[in-house]
Amino acid sequence: MDSRHAVEQNDTHAERKYGENSMTARPTRPWADWTHVLKVDPDRELVSDDTFDDLFGCGTDAILLGGTTGVTESKVERILEACAAAEVPVYQEPSNLDNVVDAPRVDGYLVPTVLNAGDPFWLVGAHKESMRRYPDHPWERTTTEAYIVLNPDATVATYTDADCDQTPADVAAYARTAEHLFGQEIVYLEYSGTLGDSAVLEAASDALEDATLFYGGGIGSYESARQMATLADVVVVGDLLHEEGVDAVERTVEGARDGQREND
Repeated sequence: MDSRHAVEQNDTHAERKYGENSMTARPTRPWADWTHVLKVDPDRELVSDDTFDDLFGCGTDAILLGGTTGVTESKVERILEACAAAEVPVYQEPSNLDNVVDAPRVDGYLVPTVLNAGDPFWLVGAHKESMRRYPDHPWERTTTEAYIVLNPDATVATYTDADCDQTPADVAAYARTAEHLFGQEIVYLEYSGTLGDSAVLEAASDALEDATLFYGGGIGSYESARQMATLADVVVVGDLLHEEGVDAVERTVEGARDGQREND
């Protein structure tokens, strides 16, 4: 997530980006059928010899455009242009108010709300500002993700001043709060940069009834993807794409599929 200075830009840009020609609504809750999501950071390049066509054919259920820092509107648009012919659904996970792109190729928007943020701006402040600045945004295809940030060394933890000292019981309580009090359809355990604690993941999984549990962090192999997919509904793979490439991502797709079958 980017710092809050981004909200200080003027409103004319917002009026230009959103208007009467926004696309109509997509089907609701497609993530309930996902197992694997590939997060593409618009601020990072693919490894040499990889192409976006390779990426689209890796077997992932959806592509999520998002990154913590350095993401700009123009960088997002560049990726969307490359995604024009892709059959896999493409979602955007905005990191600040100035990199949201309303384009026909965007199937939807997954907006983080960081439940354990020490700075309330990342729980509701940025979201209030988005409502003020973008009243004509296609909210009908926008869903919030209940983020629980659990790696204190992650950049997102620093930006949001997240309290990462959470027990499995704490995380389960956050998950129930998201689903039952806030009505959120996605709970996202974010360990960005390290593989998470299975006990924490299991506690969150057991706490949820209908919400979809996303897991992200440290997925770098078939086995780590399989392990986390036995507990989470969806595993999110990001750094691996930019560090090792599409072939490595394909192995995590296989692992996630196998883990999900074990879970069933």
